[in-house]
Amino acid sequence: MEMNKDTMLDLYRQMWRMRSFEELAATEFKAGKLQGFVHVGVGEEASTVGVICQARLTDYTTATHRGHGVVLLKGAEAKLMYAELGGRATGLCKGRGGSMHMADLEKGILGTNGILGAGAPIAMGVALGIKYKKLDDVVFCYFGDGQSNEGGIHEAMNMAGALKLPIIFVCTNNQYGMWTPLTKASANVDLAKRAEGYGIPGAAVDGNDVLAVWESAGVAIDRARKGEGPSFLELKTYRYYPHSVGLPDPWRPKEEIEEWRTTRDPIDRFGKVLMAQDVKQETLEAIEKETVDEMQEAFNWAMQQPFPDVTQAYQDVYTNLAVEGRTV
Repeated sequence: MEMNKDTMLDLYRQMWRMRSFEELAATEFKAGKLQGFVHVGVGEEASTVGVICQARLTDYTTATHRGHGVVLLKGAEAKLMYAELGGRATGLCKGRGGSMHMADLEKGILGTNGILGAGAPIAMGVALGIKYKKLDDVVFCYFGDGQSNEGGIHEAMNMAGALKLPIIFVCTNNQYGMWTPLTKASANVDLAKRAEGYGIPGAAVDGNDVLAVWESAGVAIDRARKGEGPSFLELKTYRYYPHSVGLPDPWRPKEEIEEWRTTRDPIDRFGKVLMAQDVKQETLEAIEKETVDEMQEAFNWAMQQPFPDVTQAYQDVYTNLAVEGRTV
């Protein structure tokens, strides 16, 4: 995809769509209107937009418990995502999955996942199928720095490297696994170097610079489509909210959070790049308002949807317990 001013403005719009979706979700969760848990990646927009906005409809994604942006930008409707967060019957997964378990198979969205690192083996299996069918589709496998030490991640990277599978392993390194800093969880905090052990390219990128992310992701995607195998991207970024919305967050220094917000914010940084190319401030403000209004309309629709009927409780599960003579 050519990087011109129109493309850059669309990237800016998508960053605001992700942020507006998550800011509203966080607000309404704290107001008691959404169910379960909500993990938001406010502050991490560039690490999602710079990658997923290069995906095709026929590509696939796996994401983490903090995966709203991946799902939204891969093409899921915001109103159906809000309905899912609200436990409504019209949600992406009929209101049964919530924030951490959203899928839209028609869009290639194989699901967010509350099990740390569990998306990698799924991505590896799908990529194997792509190669077997001799297609040029790509799987985008997202995980965080806290998940990077999970065994499934390494097993998937090893097999993907050995078989030259079309996967982009995307590590959003937001510096913390829940509340544990990476420096206390990993002996080597240069996560991109791990790719060398699997014979695949690895790149450490400023994850708050959407153009840098776009460039690195483009190289990795091109390799994968040509059949040259997987790549590993470590996107260094930061989340502004606690691990989960509503939880206390006394372990991260307030000064650190404020510094990332005020000097490294990905949307502010990209906005300055656009204004340096003669994009007016009014244009950027209009884009922000447009996305805020879009998400509010989607949320309002979702809150008018019905909850699932109790008689459907045993649909879409593996086993009908009543048939086996058991009671619940």
